[in-house]
Amino acid sequence: MAALALGRSLLLVSPLDVVIRLARLSSTGSFWASVAFSFFRICLGFLAALSAGMVLAFLAARVKTIEIMLWPYMAAVKATPVASFIILCLIWIGSGGLSVFISFLMVLPIIYTNVLQGLHSFDPKMEEMATLFGVTPLRRLYYFHIPQIRPFLLSACGVAIGLSWKAGIAAEVIGIPSGSIGERLYEAKIYFSSADLFAWTAVVVLLSIGFEKMFVALMKRSFDQMEKI
Repeated sequence: MAALALGRSLLLVSPLDVVIRLARLSSTGSFWASVAFSFFRICLGFLAALSAGMVLAFLAARVKTIEIMLWPYMAAVKATPVASFIILCLIWIGSGGLSVFISFLMVLPIIYTNVLQGLHSFDPKMEEMATLFGVTPLRRLYYFHIPQIRPFLLSACGVAIGLSWKAGIAAEVIGIPSGSIGERLYEAKIYFSSADLFAWTAVVVLLSIGFEKMFVALMKRSFDQMEKI
């Protein structure tokens, strides 16, 4: 309704125009190449942060000194603007791996904080019981700690995936790596193409939501399978 009332496609296009433009874009090979470029790098950054965050959280839960040492770094990452990191990373690593590192950096504190909180909520009496009956560290991890952190980890992933896509695409728009979704958004801005801007934004939203639903469902299924064993 706003698009019809305004009557200026340069400023605001209708949803139908966006769908038509998206259909035209999706029929080209460059469209899928850009999607694959950004999807692979942002997901790689997220998965790396997920692994690193869990490992650091387990270490911090075991050794208080590690938790104290990591706190200022995690707090600084959470408080520092994304744009500052993007500009610094452009100087350090260039634009090619920018979205990987930015996604990793934004997701790491979320995973670390939530998993650590879950581990701290673990009942110490369970740990005493495991020690008394000689339960091995691997079995403690499998039967006690992983089920304990399940709700914290699922919640963290739900938030972190969306953030990784927002930060990763923002990094691409600033760094403009060749063949990325960020480059396509930047070109839409340069050429005042509102249809392209909305179409590529819709692609990012769909990829983010789709990956989040798929990954969280896969994690839930994995946790359910573990409980059956």
